[in-house]
Amino acid sequence: MLEAVCEATGGFYFAADQATEAESLRYFAAAVAEFSGSRLPIRFDDWRQAIDALLAVTEDREVPVVIDEFPYLAKATPELPSIIQSALAPRRAARLRSRGRLLLCGSAMSFMGSLLSGGAPLRGRAGLELIVPTLDYRLAAEFWGISDPKLAIQVHAIVGGTPAYRREFVEGDTPADIEDFDNWVLRTVLNPSSPLFREARYLLSEEPGLRDPGLYHSVLAAVAHGNATSGGIASYVGRKASDITHPLTVLEDCGLLRREHDAFRGNRMIYRINEPLVAFYQAILRPDWTEWERGRRPARLWERRRHRFESNVLGPHFEEICRNWVADYAPEDLFGGHVTRVASGMVSDPAQKTTHEIDIAVFGELSDGREVLLSIGEAKWNDVMGLGHRDRLGRIRDLLSARFDTSHTRLACYSGAGFMPALTETAEADGVVLVGSDALYSS
Repeated sequence: MLEAVCEATGGFYFAADQATEAESLRYFAAAVAEFSGSRLPIRFDDWRQAIDALLAVTEDREVPVVIDEFPYLAKATPELPSIIQSALAPRRAARLRSRGRLLLCGSAMSFMGSLLSGGAPLRGRAGLELIVPTLDYRLAAEFWGISDPKLAIQVHAIVGGTPAYRREFVEGDTPADIEDFDNWVLRTVLNPSSPLFREARYLLSEEPGLRDPGLYHSVLAAVAHGNATSGGIASYVGRKASDITHPLTVLEDCGLLRREHDAFRGNRMIYRINEPLVAFYQAILRPDWTEWERGRRPARLWERRRHRFESNVLGPHFEEICRNWVADYAPEDLFGGHVTRVASGMVSDPAQKTTHEIDIAVFGELSDGREVLLSIGEAKWNDVMGLGHRDRLGRIRDLLSARFDTSHTRLACYSGAGFMPALTETAEADGVVLVGSDALYSS
């Protein structure tokens, strides 16, 4: 995207490599020479000269000046952020003359976030801090050219909304239809010769702050296998809860994990994997890595592991898409009020000595400004939902009435497989909201 911006505006674009300081300076000098149209080669002894020269060649035009993969340069030259801080001093002559707009970019989110944190050198120099999100599930389906909602959900559960995965990583290979999905999985993400096969491993290894990769992989695996709380993760990993506080924080900073509040227990935190490809890797690829890498009878292995894909990957991902749909696309009047937040949570049932999980809890605001629980819902990817699901939600609504005003709370069933006739026939009269996969992609 930034390279295209530079091409369109005549800006400067430099993509760093993993290299020594001297080699990076040579490549940078060559890029500056080409940008400035110099007929003679340019040489820089250090980064102070290089940054000053870059400011000098942008004195006559206001253009973007992009240094991509900046963490590679900073790793080889740790003082580079301070050098840029000095070069961009407000009253410095070179800075005053330059019309370039410097953009430092990188995919290592923890490192890029630290550039502007606390007492970091560049904290007072930045005019913009922008995190570019991946495409949401609807845009991703459009980008992949998929019109079948069920197929789109399954593809998104693996590759998410990262544009490069379609073009650079699978060279435009998209599943022709729902029947081609399994073959597409075998051709791409389960194919050892495909770049997508090892991408999830590289996403973790490129983060400079991860000093014990095995521990971080185990934490992600714990979440991928259904352990959403710090206690559950610690038990899966075999560590004390206090021992995984730092890994959880680092994975959050990297953007690989996110932390959410339980809708009904304020002190309970729920951890989810942000990147679908990482969840797929941890649930499907990593446990059988040697077999997948050897490439022997992958179709038979995928057939054996498909149940794990549906329960550990596709099911939770479908729930997440449903929450996103409620927050971003659901009709304004569907739940009888303005939606303010969407979450999930656990509800205790002392009488039955159990707990109930709510996949989609919708909170809103009434006309008088009061927050209200607008809806509680259950999402099932592969189950045809019926009256039993409705009755279970009704039981949970009764339990919540002791803590919330549930007079406005509508029950909602979200299903990728459809609904039984008995539920469909009584839904409108009972005030039950039914949402199928088609509705998730319709305006």
